[in-house]
Amino acid sequence: MVLIPLQGAGSTIVLLLVVIVLVLAIAALASSVQIVNAYEKRAYTRFGKYQKLLDPGVNFVTPFVSKTYTFDMRTETLDVPRQEAITRDNSPVTADAVVYIKVMDAKKAFLEVDDYKRAVSNLAQTTLRAVIGDMELDDTLNKRQEINARIRKELDEPTDEWGVRVESVEVREVNPSKDVQQAMEQQTSAERRRRAMILEAQGERRSAIEEAQGEKQSNIIRAQGEKQSQILEAQGDAISTVLRAKSAEAMGERAIIDKGLESLENIGQSESTTFILPQELSSMLGRYGKHLTGSDVKTGDGELETKDFDEETREILGLDDIDEILGQIEEESEPDVEAMEEQAQAIKEGEDTAQISDPDDVIAEMEDEFNPEEDTTSESGD
Repeated sequence: MVLIPLQGAGSTIVLLLVVIVLVLAIAALASSVQIVNAYEKRAYTRFGKYQKLLDPGVNFVTPFVSKTYTFDMRTETLDVPRQEAITRDNSPVTADAVVYIKVMDAKKAFLEVDDYKRAVSNLAQTTLRAVIGDMELDDTLNKRQEINARIRKELDEPTDEWGVRVESVEVREVNPSKDVQQAMEQQTSAERRRRAMILEAQGERRSAIEEAQGEKQSNIIRAQGEKQSQILEAQGDAISTVLRAKSAEAMGERAIIDKGLESLENIGQSESTTFILPQELSSMLGRYGKHLTGSDVKTGDGELETKDFDEETREILGLDDIDEILGQIEEESEPDVEAMEEQAQAIKEGEDTAQISDPDDVIAEMEDEFNPEEDTTSESGD
């Protein structure tokens, strides 16, 4: 009766021990197997002593007395909190940045620094304040690449000892204080107004130059037209004078012929039968016959006698050059519109325009052109 309970208790103890051993074996197996990801490395310590780095894959370690520390070997991003700093010209600003780091040596990152991420972040904060404090406000706003390069250079040396490489530093924002921002806005507004006034003044100046050039062209054309008009008017007066002289000469001859006829009539009424007529009277009678008949036919050789001006008179009056002068007037009176438009466009673009001859020079050149004709006239008159 007494032995049965003892046997039951022993089997229970044995069963309990088996269960405990199985649990310990499973726990030992689980703790002895370490699976490392492909982008990781793990620092392996046993009894607190560094042993080695576990590579990606399945690794076996001593159970219960071992510990591993995981390090991500990919590029990591650290946000640098917003920092307040004062520039070299005593302007308060706030700035923040982003630091890109990568663990190059997991052993150094494990043994040389407590928390490499926090260490790099704190170092980046102090370096950012120092770099901004060594620059003027305008440089902090305009030279972002220089700030990034200086911060990265300052971080490289200490992080190399930690087995960490700083791949890039980017300053995200640099904001001056509100008072400084208002002053900058006023400065920008004043600069824009100044530029607008300068552009407006330049536009007015170019417009005035273009208008002056157009007026100058108009004056030159007007002066040329007046000069040609005076020339034609003078030639017309000369032709009229010559015609009046010719008419007066013809009227004088007519009067002489009439007087001669009266003399002949008186002679015919005399009692004498023999008359002596001078040769001049015969020639006047012949010309009087022409006046009476209105014919240009000569009695001698049958050729026509023209009533046009002779060559000397035509050269004096310049009758042969009238068509040529009129053609020159028409050509010179037509302005070159395309050339004037090109000059105006050049003035608008700020380029040097073609020089326009002075009106006095143009008139002098025209006088030189007509002087040879006047010299010829004077020589012919001599």
